[in-house]
Amino acid sequence: MTGPFHLVLREAIHERGLPLARLQSRLADRGIQVGLASLSDWQHGRAWPRRPNSLRAIVALEEILGLPRHTLMRLLTTHRPPPFQPRQGVDEYSGPMAELLDELPGARAWKLEVLCSEHVVSVGADHRPSRLVGRSVARARHDGVDRTVVRYYGAPGCDIDQVEVVPRHNCALGKVLRHREGRALAVELLFGQPLQAGETWVWEAELRDPTTTRTDCAHAFRRPEGSYLLEVRFHPDALPARVHQYFRADLYVDRHVLTELPVNNHHAVHVMAAGMTSGVLGIKWEWPD
Repeated sequence: MTGPFHLVLREAIHERGLPLARLQSRLADRGIQVGLASLSDWQHGRAWPRRPNSLRAIVALEEILGLPRHTLMRLLTTHRPPPFQPRQGVDEYSGPMAELLDELPGARAWKLEVLCSEHVVSVGADHRPSRLVGRSVARARHDGVDRTVVRYYGAPGCDIDQVEVVPRHNCALGKVLRHREGRALAVELLFGQPLQAGETWVWEAELRDPTTTRTDCAHAFRRPEGSYLLEVRFHPDALPARVHQYFRADLYVDRHVLTELPVNNHHAVHVMAAGMTSGVLGIKWEWPD
């Protein structure tokens, strides 16, 4: 059979007459967890299976769909995938982040209500914003919540293998998943105890990306949040020429400049927001020529 991969997969699913939920169940019987959104994206060419768990699923699908052995795997190795085209910026059911979250059961569920959070980004003398410290306070929405998941999208040129999340207070490191092609990272932070509904928890962690050359930092709101603070601190030997606050409806549309931010006497700028429910709020800077 000839490709491309997604057309062959879609035709095989159609010929067998199996709904995606049934395929998902058959894979689960083999110990392979794959989200319905991922199966849909694979057959429509919106995402390309690359991670080990995804490749295991493809081998199993060949058997489930009655295809000759290596039919789908051969197409994966001989056909270059198209560039990832996101359907929606903070949509976590397609694209690289979706593949990571599929391996973390319950990661998309709304288990914690964020009351307040803050991120402090430190930009070094080498112009690299290599450290980000995050601190959050959240309330459990039901009994048994014992973790949260940190998401990170690397800038172009980022080596996601060198990015790490270091727990600092009231949390420990759980599973760490990386998507090299998509420059995405998903990390579990474990609280060490289950919370009761209505109980609050404070945690702090540091994200280190020594490879980034980005000139902005932003936070995406997936759920309603109480208050949010983003501060960028510049090294005195590396001050920007211009800094501004921006907003975008999602991660993959144009930025809308909101206001210019003057650097204060301590070489820092910040933005605050309250009651945000969606969108992306960020700070971008420009270096002198």
